[in-house]
Amino acid sequence: GTRETELLRPGFMIRQIHGIVLTGGSAFGLRTADGVMKYLFEKGIGYDARGIKVPIVPAAVIFDLRDGRNPEYPTSKMGYEACQNAAANFEEGLIGAGKGATVGKILGIENCMSGGVGSSVIEISGGVNVGALAVVNALGDVIDPANGQIVAGVRNPDKSGFVDTVKYLMENPFPGNVQTSNTTLAVVSTNASFTKEEINKIAQMAQNGISRSIRPVHTMHDGDIVFALSTGNLRADVNVVGEVAAQIVSQAILRAVKISNNL
Repeated sequence: GTRETELLRPGFMIRQIHGIVLTGGSAFGLRTADGVMKYLFEKGIGYDARGIKVPIVPAAVIFDLRDGRNPEYPTSKMGYEACQNAAANFEEGLIGAGKGATVGKILGIENCMSGGVGSSVIEISGGVNVGALAVVNALGDVIDPANGQIVAGVRNPDKSGFVDTVKYLMENPFPGNVQTSNTTLAVVSTNASFTKEEINKIAQMAQNGISRSIRPVHTMHDGDIVFALSTGNLRADVNVVGEVAAQIVSQAILRAVKISNNL
């Protein structure tokens, strides 16, 4: 579930956005962007449309609805409050958009592990920072790309380690009742200056970070998206920042499941 994402593509007039929302609640959660728009409008921030400031706020949701989950939440008010509470230091793990996030669901929700929210940042030459925030809610397992080992995923029903999702799918029919509530979201931000076309390339390269840390990934049961933002005026090479973006998206995914599962 997404909102305003078409405006981000090259070839569209909008060159600047004013906020990004990552939220839970499936398509219902898109209403949280209304609260963010309200907050920005009150601050006089937005696209000048004949004297009226219209905040441009792309949004994406994770599909975390299941029995017992109230579709009335999250609300527009929560989006507004998120703006009020925004800070450089923030809590990670099972909070915000990641509160209901899970990973490793090929054998059902009863054998999965927590997903959650994680972040990472790297400084490269010239004082350029590249940061990432990920909300991890995947069908597959989260692995450490350094060694290929599963960090979080499908627990064996007898609690003796992990079921390797890819191996399981290669040896068994695809389950007919597989959990379809899966999405991994990420935002990459850098203080280097890039054109709209270049920052789209960085977002494309940053998608590789999801592929490095989740297996399988981009399945028909996953909805994955990476946003990329250029917020500064420093100079950097698009290829370098794109590769670094992939690295820190991968690290943010690992950090999310480690914090959420106390690993």
